[in-house]
Amino acid sequence: MREQELTVTLAEQYGEGLMVVPVGNDLHVRVRLESVHEGIYVSTEVDTEAVGQCGRCLDEFTQPVEVEFQELFAYSSDEASESEVHDDHVDLEPLIRDAVVLSLPFQPVCRPDCAGLDPETGERLAEMPDNELRDRVDPRWSALAGFTTDQGAGNPAAGYTEER
Repeated sequence: MREQELTVTLAEQYGEGLMVVPVGNDLHVRVRLESVHEGIYVSTEVDTEAVGQCGRCLDEFTQPVEVEFQELFAYSSDEASESEVHDDHVDLEPLIRDAVVLSLPFQPVCRPDCAGLDPETGERLAEMPDNELRDRVDPRWSALAGFTTDQGAGNPAAGYTEER
């Protein structure tokens, strides 16, 4: 068994969309290699930091990324596979890339309670005082804006009468 700790600087970006691990970021990798009958069993832990935009308010933020995986690299197999021992070496790069990219959120948020942006002004709702938040009426419902619960049964002005 062998254990190694490595720090690798990314030569290419991991991920696309709102959240990525950019070029130049460091990956801190802890690897444990164990010889087993079928091949080499690899346990890996990877730590890095992703940069992205909040899917609600569009602010930039960073987020730690921590992934773990295990893989058996076979000495020989009948099928072509990247999880195979080649000349007493194993290639962890595709597995690390896949694990990191798959751990990135599809719709990242800067914090769980992020309110997002005001649809009319585009301002961040978290920065707006509560008194500035106003009731908005969809223009399609504007004809009902004057209707209140005070109008109705027993109010002759509303056109309703109670029959006894």
